[in-house]
Amino acid sequence: MAKHFPMPFLSGLSAIRVFVRHRGGNTRRINHSLNVAFAACALTLLGSGEAGATEGALGRPVAGTGVLSGAGIVPPEPMTIVSLQQLYIDGSIGASRQVPVAGKTSLGIDAQVAFTLASVLRVWGGAGGWDFASGITLPYVWTQVTGTFSAGAFTRSSGDRASNLFDMYFTPVLAGYHFSQTDHLALSFNFWAPTGQYDPNALANPSLNNWTFVPQAAYTKIVPKYNLEFDVTLGLQFYTRNNATDYQNAPLLTLDAMALKKFANGVGVGLVMGTVQQLGHDSGPLADRLDGFVGHDFALGPIVTYDTKVNGKHPVSASLRWVPSITSTNRLKSTASFQATATLAF
Repeated sequence: MAKHFPMPFLSGLSAIRVFVRHRGGNTRRINHSLNVAFAACALTLLGSGEAGATEGALGRPVAGTGVLSGAGIVPPEPMTIVSLQQLYIDGSIGASRQVPVAGKTSLGIDAQVAFTLASVLRVWGGAGGWDFASGITLPYVWTQVTGTFSAGAFTRSSGDRASNLFDMYFTPVLAGYHFSQTDHLALSFNFWAPTGQYDPNALANPSLNNWTFVPQAAYTKIVPKYNLEFDVTLGLQFYTRNNATDYQNAPLLTLDAMALKKFANGVGVGLVMGTVQQLGHDSGPLADRLDGFVGHDFALGPIVTYDTKVNGKHPVSASLRWVPSITSTNRLKSTASFQATATLAF
């Protein structure tokens, strides 16, 4: 699998004021947010147990970035939603741990990663009580990596930098169901395609050199009496083998959750948590020497959102979060993990 920079499984569209039908067939106007990041394949199992860490110590998900306001809501009305997202991570693994990267073993690693993601989601309408949408994301990545490698009794530090289009992300189908005006569920199938350039000898790469399949479920609960909202995304990530390095990542289980308080002026404040954990050990010659490269992480931090309308009719939303790593084993630990999003629906 690829170098050690991650991929935010995209996060997506945020708060949008739309009309949402509940099962009785009535149409009620509610404030909600639409999250296209069908990506977030379930960010984690809080805390427990061992988990395989991916090649390069991160894989695609970044804990705490896979959920936005309205993650479980798919609008019933046909519309187009565009989203721009910026994600920055500055993380490391200490020299006491060995990290598989570029087909070799590094004694620790330091990495800075900046992702810019442009997403388009098309909502098609509904059938049989479900509402459907499809989406695509074009990501651009800048990454800088430093590792320490041993050669006999000597060690040397080596750095690399890459800046290019990253692997593309597709959502062929997103299906939403409205249990009521306050309870919503969204199911999606997504995948990453290895469209970025890849060099098996490079420390920094704009690709993970594998296909990644991401089934995901998202749920949104709204409490109108207190202007509260709760969102959860849960999913799995299944990686194909990186044939260039003969490295096979074990599946990842991810979970993100958010609690949000919204105010009449359009501002919202809340708390986000996320964790990433693998189901099993990585495999391949290098992974076997590292005993499967077991790892997990957990992130927690604040979020601020803002919702308004352009010309009184086009919903616009924005959000900013800081989700530092609270704990991390065999994954990049970052106290500088920031994510900003802006979304427009028309």
